[in-house]
Amino acid sequence: MAGGIILCGGKSSRMGWPKASLPFGPELLLQRVARLLGEAAHPLVVVAALRQELPPLPPEIHVVRDRREGRGPLEGLCAGLEALQERAEAAYVTGCDVPLLSPPFVRLMTDRLGDHQIAVPVDGEFPHPLAAVYRTSVLPEIQSLLAAHQLRPRFLYERVRTCRVSVAELRAADPDLRTLANLNQPADYLSAVRQAGFEVPEEVCRALGL
Repeated sequence: MAGGIILCGGKSSRMGWPKASLPFGPELLLQRVARLLGEAAHPLVVVAALRQELPPLPPEIHVVRDRREGRGPLEGLCAGLEALQERAEAAYVTGCDVPLLSPPFVRLMTDRLGDHQIAVPVDGEFPHPLAAVYRTSVLPEIQSLLAAHQLRPRFLYERVRTCRVSVAELRAADPDLRTLANLNQPADYLSAVRQAGFEVPEEVCRALGL
């Protein structure tokens, strides 16, 4: 089993509420994603921004911080893989804003890693870097890219052996590809909550203009 990394250091500017703390049924969003990912990955690391407040998490989940702000997912990926390199050979990486994440999707992506260094879902030419599996051995390449201020994940895929997994193949584990449906705006959040059979609390509706 691979480890798991949850990146939650984004600014949530389009959402208008810290994504990690959005209510989702009986849990908050980060708590739900950690629980679901924990069914298919172990151990787990959460990567937060430098001064970001997080909701309570189980004590076995390790929390680390981005070293520098504003450098995108590669910065968080670097921190997460550094925290896991003595505990796992690879890690599935996700954002904290995928409440409909499917554990079978995570297992299938982990299986597809094979002897590659990265396995990433692709929809046509579009990769999904926050639904991918990375070996901890890619850390030096990530550090090199960060030092050169080359912050796009595609630069990493060009440097190491990468398995590009068609989203069509992934429908076997997640027919509607809900694992790839991240929440960017209040309407996305409302839709996901309703798909899960919950309602958004009235005070959150008012705050988000729903």
